[in-house]
Amino acid sequence: MFGYRVAEFGDVDVMRWVELPDPVPGAGELLVRVHASGINFAETRMRAGTYSGQPLPFVMGMESAGVVEAVGPGVTEYKVGDRVFGRARGSHATHVLFEVLHTLPLPDSMDFVAGAAIPVGWLTAWHAVMTVARARPGERVLIEAIASSVGSAALQIAKWQNCWVAGTASRDDKCARALAAGADAAYNYKTDDLPTRVMADTGGHGIDVGLMTIGEETARALFDSMAYEGRIAMYGSTGGRQVCFSLNIGIRNLQLLAMSISSSARFVPESMPSFRKVALPLFASGRFKAVVDTVLPMSELNRAHAMVDSRTHFGKIVLVND
Repeated sequence: MFGYRVAEFGDVDVMRWVELPDPVPGAGELLVRVHASGINFAETRMRAGTYSGQPLPFVMGMESAGVVEAVGPGVTEYKVGDRVFGRARGSHATHVLFEVLHTLPLPDSMDFVAGAAIPVGWLTAWHAVMTVARARPGERVLIEAIASSVGSAALQIAKWQNCWVAGTASRDDKCARALAAGADAAYNYKTDDLPTRVMADTGGHGIDVGLMTIGEETARALFDSMAYEGRIAMYGSTGGRQVCFSLNIGIRNLQLLAMSISSSARFVPESMPSFRKVALPLFASGRFKAVVDTVLPMSELNRAHAMVDSRTHFGKIVLVND
């Protein structure tokens, strides 16, 4: 097999397409031939060496879709030839090992590109909106970085929950695309006075559910936009990790809910089964749709990283194997 291996941290040239040992599935694992693999912002930090806890060497990629070529001992849920998708480290390769617990069947109505665009973004959004923040019909939801794969997924999930949904982005064109995708409001967090705009658009109520992924750069504005009894699900730090706030948030009874699907004790027993039962049929019917901005050949991983760093895309960038 071949894959993009990183032996030292650095710029895009440290990602090298090399021959690697053929993986053998162990207990509870599947060997999958990768047809498509999604790109995530976290991977640019892994490559650069700024992602906490990332050891060397490693193979790039966090999610993919493909066909099962072998199953490990004890695997009964899938068989050779099944089309699957899921979160799997090392997915920028010709083959990758999936854990059964993190594998989902790819609906017949969906292609591999759509499948590769779902796992990280949609499962993070599902866990944040449905499991952690428990968004309810009629609530006001604010999604930071609504143009991201998580943000564009959270928009569809929250609208499906019959919520009023607003989003933030760093560019006016991304705000326009969010509105076209169904958002009720969109704000440029670089230029807009977020609390003033939010309070005007919600009749002074504020935000019931805030999805925080930017961090330090926008934290104060998000806190000031929240309603009484509001809940903030925190899952990123693209704008800085050091967040400071006044304890007067207690007067408004705000809940700060930090989360990561990689370490959450609730993700596998709660979010994965509910996503499989509820969300997958909605993808199969077309109610939910993976948002794909650009599809590139696997050989253009460097270009994909440059696109992520420029933050001009809306939704997911997906790589495909020939």
